[in-house]
Amino acid sequence: MPHEKPDFQIPGQRVRIPRWVFGERYIVQVEVDAVLPDEDPTEPCLEPAALRHLDQLQRWINEGRIEELEKAGALYVRKSA
Repeated sequence: MPHEKPDFQIPGQRVRIPRWVFGERYIVQVEVDAVLPDEDPTEPCLEPAALRHLDQLQRWINEGRIEELEKAGALYVRKSA
C-alpha cells in the first residue's frame, strides 16, 4: 500500500463555517473546519480534509443515504413547486 502524504495545512486561524450541499431531492447544511489564512484573512479557505468531507456528503445525497446525512447536519427535503 503506497504511503499517503499528510494533508497540507494553511497557516492561519482555524474556524468553523457553515456550508450547504445540494442534491436533486435533499439539501444538508453542515459546519466544516476552515482557516483564515495569515496572508489574507478576509476569506476562509477549506483544507483537503474538509473538501473530502463535503465530497462524501455529496455522494450520500446523490445516493439518498438519509441516515448518514441526518447524522452529518441539518437535512432538508426539497418540495416540488
